[in-house]
Amino acid sequence: MTADQLADRLSAVLAPVLGPVTVEGLRALTGGASRVTWAFDAVGGSGRRALILRTGPPDEVHASMELEAHAQRAARTAGAPVPTVLIADNSPAALGNPFLICDEIAGETVVRRIERQLDDPGRDALLRQCAQALAAIHRADPGDMALSDEDQLAACRAQLDAMHDTTAVFEWAFRWLAAHRPPPAQPQLVHGDFRMGNLIVDGADLAAVLDWELVHLGDGCEDLAWFCQRAWRFGAPPERAAGGLGGIEEFLTAYQHASGTVVDRRRFDWWLVLGTLRWGIICRYQAERHLSGQTRSVELATIGRRVSETEWDLLRLLARAPADTRPSAPEEQAGPLTPGATGRRPTAAELVTAVAEFLDAAFLNRGGRGPTDGQVNFHARVAANALRIVERELRDTAAGAATHALSGLGFTDEAGLAAAIRAGDLDDRFDAVEACLYTLVRHRLSIDHPGYDR
Repeated sequence: MTADQLADRLSAVLAPVLGPVTVEGLRALTGGASRVTWAFDAVGGSGRRALILRTGPPDEVHASMELEAHAQRAARTAGAPVPTVLIADNSPAALGNPFLICDEIAGETVVRRIERQLDDPGRDALLRQCAQALAAIHRADPGDMALSDEDQLAACRAQLDAMHDTTAVFEWAFRWLAAHRPPPAQPQLVHGDFRMGNLIVDGADLAAVLDWELVHLGDGCEDLAWFCQRAWRFGAPPERAAGGLGGIEEFLTAYQHASGTVVDRRRFDWWLVLGTLRWGIICRYQAERHLSGQTRSVELATIGRRVSETEWDLLRLLARAPADTRPSAPEEQAGPLTPGATGRRPTAAELVTAVAEFLDAAFLNRGGRGPTDGQVNFHARVAANALRIVERELRDTAAGAATHALSGLGFTDEAGLAAAIRAGDLDDRFDAVEACLYTLVRHRLSIDHPGYDR
């Protein structure tokens, strides 16, 4: 439907809640991968109210709009900063897709802009508020909400296997995670994607927690560890590993004070490894969306080459694990690996094709409707990065080191190594496997992201 038609329908949807209103200033915002977000003003007898509309088709991965609304209300009741939800509906009848409407919250979501406005005391204050917000979310009463309680390790395994692709490092991490899974925790409300970029920050104050589509029941340590992923500190130094704001110990201590609980550091470390693996699988999945033709995008294609970053992070995390938690025979055994299922995707040729498609869409402008200048500028930077990756791969002279590392373990390709790791055939050769994996990943990073391993 057109923007004018959507505005008319929004007026009708809001009438039972706000009375007769006129929708003004309807504009699409930069949204996530699963939902479209609009901002607008509802103008009526009680004045002007700034609102947000989130809409998108239902799927099996994300919580429904009504479930999101229930979770946000529960978190708000527990003290978390969450926008007030006016209405949510899983039916597509009114707006063409399920939807949720909430108050617009003033502030900033772009992480690098937030970083520029914070000094050290501001970062400290915001870090404490993030810990307090998570403590509130975790003590929220889920009531009788039909929230998913899916096993997150099994979900990662299933998502990767569905793509018929893996890496030796991923299999090494799965081996460790399955062998050293912590005891089940008391189920809590888990946000599922609590990180910088999904928070609204006003100055040095946490104004709101956004993007609740991955909410579920689980272990609160999942949220704590996800906030501390290297990807979410956006280039901040290691001493600010918690969201790019401060140290992990400082963050966990603030959470303990706010929640009245003690965080088991081994449990947290396990979730940190799983979160890193999950992010790597997400990167590979985003590339798969492009490669499969579901959503052709130079951005999604290039994200596939971030897998090597997560592989490096996994190796560093596992290297710091105590000796008694090295990969060993887990109680739960994975099925066999599809032969030949390990590859570098997208390939250099596939990256070039993605760049060509972007240039075609942006500048030849087929169909009469092209992207906005902002989208073109962003994807132009992504395309340039993709071509630099291709250039480094074409000039690569270090592939022999990776081949030699594999042959030292008796393998001709990484697919064989990954299958052997998954089967547990190399559990007694930890040091040799680790050395080989470091060689493989350093070589990949020299192409995908030089300097990331420093």
